[in-house]
Amino acid sequence: MSISKTRQKLIDVARELFATKGIEATTMNDIATQSGRGRRTLYTYFRNKEEIYGAVVESELEYISREMDKVVQAKIAPEKKIVQVVYKHLSLIADIVKRNGNINAEFFRDINKVERTRKKFDLEEIFAIRSILKQGVEEGKFQVDHVNLTADIIHFAIKGMEVPYIFDKVGTGISVEDSIPLAERIICRALGVKEA
Repeated sequence: MSISKTRQKLIDVARELFATKGIEATTMNDIATQSGRGRRTLYTYFRNKEEIYGAVVESELEYISREMDKVVQAKIAPEKKIVQVVYKHLSLIADIVKRNGNINAEFFRDINKVERTRKKFDLEEIFAIRSILKQGVEEGKFQVDHVNLTADIIHFAIKGMEVPYIFDKVGTGISVEDSIPLAERIICRALGVKEA
């Protein structure tokens, strides 16, 4: 098994153990045993549990980034793309939280840790939103006075919706599918898109 495959296997096993047992209850020995690797192999890649935990979180954020890139690269109108970015972000975060159980319960207790870990992901997302906004401005679809500020506002609005979305508190009484055209109208109005 290659170095990268071995490392990824350790991360995947750690993610499963953290999700089921919790971070505190999981030991380095548990990870080594469950992965079928010795402790020596585990310590070759990770100095301690905090380091492997960081790798687990980073792996999850990289997955989200790859999925978000697919939306950004899609050959669709910018007004559709910006709405897809919002919904894709929220659905990916919700899926990861549901899949990882105890990891997220412990992770979200320390907001500073959350923000440090997400910094790279957040910057990538802001850059992606800027590119969509620039596309919309260049195509004459968006009336945006300041692309960077607008991208920041959209990004932080999405982040602010994560927890309510996870707990199904966004648009109470309306399905996600039914909310999309409504959200699109709100976003398009904010971006100065002329109604057809």
